[in-house]
Amino acid sequence: MGRRRYKHSEKKVGTSPGSLIYVGQDTDYKTAIRRILYNEASYTVETLKRLDSCGRPTDGSPFVSWLNVDGIHEPAVVERIGQQYQLHPLLLEDVMNSQQKPKVEEYDGAYVFSTLKMLHFNSDTQELENEHLSFVLGKNYLISFQEERKVDLFQPVLDRIEASAGKTRRNGPDYLLYALMDLVVDHYFVVLDSIGEKLEILENSIIQQVAGQQTLTRLYTLKRELTLMRKVVWPVREMINRLILEDSELIRPATMPFLRDLYDHVVQVLDSIDSYRELATGLLDVYLSTLSNRMNAVMKTLTIFSAIFMPLTFIVGVYGMNFDNMPELRTQNGYFVVMGIMVVLTVLMVIYFRRRRWF
Repeated sequence: MGRRRYKHSEKKVGTSPGSLIYVGQDTDYKTAIRRILYNEASYTVETLKRLDSCGRPTDGSPFVSWLNVDGIHEPAVVERIGQQYQLHPLLLEDVMNSQQKPKVEEYDGAYVFSTLKMLHFNSDTQELENEHLSFVLGKNYLISFQEERKVDLFQPVLDRIEASAGKTRRNGPDYLLYALMDLVVDHYFVVLDSIGEKLEILENSIIQQVAGQQTLTRLYTLKRELTLMRKVVWPVREMINRLILEDSELIRPATMPFLRDLYDHVVQVLDSIDSYRELATGLLDVYLSTLSNRMNAVMKTLTIFSAIFMPLTFIVGVYGMNFDNMPELRTQNGYFVVMGIMVVLTVLMVIYFRRRRWF
């Protein structure tokens, strides 16, 4: 994945559990908070400027409340939201820790907390990057935390709400949670398509024997990214499986078929990752075998030339000793005879090597 700079506070070691310390990429922007209220009949989108406006909706509210928080690097903001929604300090700690692995937990039936990673390719660095996402599902609300604010990842879901398209407006916050997680899993397929295209290009270059040292570097990079991607996606399968099996009151039976379908998609992603990892390993073996074959061909050619020139060198060396008592040195046609012998010997050796299929 992309090389990222992480900010680790010295207070992290030895601090009490639940301490709100940001662990993640350095950022220089302020947290943005939007609240979307909707039901089947209407919706409103509001950008909140004050933390006091982020309060928990009343139990009798006819609207589903979606609080979308862009930015997890400000402890005061996360802490204030946690106070208004009465969230556990350990939950808030996981929200601010971008290295937290995907998981799901239910807190006394009051709310369900889940966290996972969004994956995407950086077009500039051509590397895989991840973004830390967290969700808190309550009776009539959903809180989503995004690590960065460069691109609103959840905009497609918001567009569906605004267009009153699909099932989002007709269902509760549990379906909204499914819709957001489904969007994340869809991005996994996009990343896999990109990796598949890169592997296909590398495969063609290896088969056509135009691969160089850069090909080996790209193969190792793709293998590393597939391994890291599997570490990210594997816990998501267990997380969704827990949501299906734990029979939480916050997840309605009507949402269960969608979660099972999402589970199948995650399994499909994992299968594709394993297939691509095997393909990358196979391409690496083929590339190394190709290099070995090239080296063997070069060595065979050099060996054949050496074998041909060995007797010729011997003959030339004998007549280069410059002894006075060498009758052949004074033979009138000796030079032509020796050259003829060398030519005939070379032809005979070439014919012999060809019959033995040494080249």
